[in-house]
Amino acid sequence: MRLARRHAREHDAPKIESAGSVQSDINVTPLVDVCLVLLIIFMVVMPLLQSGIPVLLPETGNPEKYPEGQKQVKVAIMEDGKIFLGQDWVPTKAELVKRMADMLQADPQKEVVIKADRRLRYRDVREVMKALNDAGFTRVGLITTKKGAS
Repeated sequence: MRLARRHAREHDAPKIESAGSVQSDINVTPLVDVCLVLLIIFMVVMPLLQSGIPVLLPETGNPEKYPEGQKQVKVAIMEDGKIFLGQDWVPTKAELVKRMADMLQADPQKEVVIKADRRLRYRDVREVMKALNDAGFTRVGLITTKKGAS
């Protein structure tokens, strides 16, 4: 029994090879555990970073980066043509014009960006842009993704 204790103490203690140098073993298991937990967290959080209604965005070669702001309103157009203002479904383009005009009147500094599904026909996107123009918005942005990023 004494031999086992002495062997355990010698095995756990740092090895001294020469005068002044200490050789110790590094336990990497906690590091691997932390890295795996971080990987899982990123895998769960990344899909949540796309705000608003999820759509398949069109790809461009070099999209301009434009920061999101509190004054920004997102209008999403799904593949089937449904229009969403933020998270709320808007049944008609006339309703979209009314709600956007009210929003612009309440805050003239509002900006509009469109998240249109890449499988839509351009005509559908153009009609929504015209509705936004009818509501009083003169500048409308389009959200795209970098080619090969999705």
